[in-house]
Amino acid sequence: MDDSFVLIEIVIFAMIAAFLVYRLRNVLGRRTGEERQRPNPFTPSEQVRPDNVVPMPERARAAGEPPAADEPMSLGMALDRLRTMDPSFEEKHFLQGARGAFQMIVEAFAAGDTATLRPLLSDEVYERFAAVIRQRQAAGEVWETRVLEVRDADVTAARFEGRTVYVTVQFLSTQNTVVRDAAGALVEGDPKEVEEVTDVWTFARDTRARDPNWALVGTGAAA
Repeated sequence: MDDSFVLIEIVIFAMIAAFLVYRLRNVLGRRTGEERQRPNPFTPSEQVRPDNVVPMPERARAAGEPPAADEPMSLGMALDRLRTMDPSFEEKHFLQGARGAFQMIVEAFAAGDTATLRPLLSDEVYERFAAVIRQRQAAGEVWETRVLEVRDADVTAARFEGRTVYVTVQFLSTQNTVVRDAAGALVEGDPKEVEEVTDVWTFARDTRARDPNWALVGTGAAA
């Protein structure tokens, strides 16, 4: 009898653990005084497509008529559609994951840590980041960036392209960045200086894929 209760408890704990792991992965995958503007090291040479970062206008429609697959819609409507397609999506949990991914990506990019970046980025963004990292290494530059605090993160746009959803987030953070040469001498920046930075990133995922992970597909600075 005791053995039966122990077996039942083990099964229950295993189910709870599996559920928690799934929800943690589903958050976002695996793992701004006056605002000071500075060059955004994450902005690619080719600009992110405007429809990746600008909310789509709402189009008038008959009452009760559902939006077409790729019909422009408001942010609220797009998020409602996302929740319908993926009932596990919660904006609060998504933004918590986005904050963590933001800090991880910023610091990994500065450190040249491509292994950390690879699963968090789309192929196109990864190639751009990797190219910049190779250029810095060839020049003998060593970047050090610390995200001191992500003060704010807000969803500013969402849209669909077929079964893929794109969600744009504006981050307001404080950071410290310095550049050193191969010998460790300071070339640029101040280790004690704190900068306030605004970044606009777009994440995407296939809503029908079994993999719940989101990938960074576009970066830019606030307009």
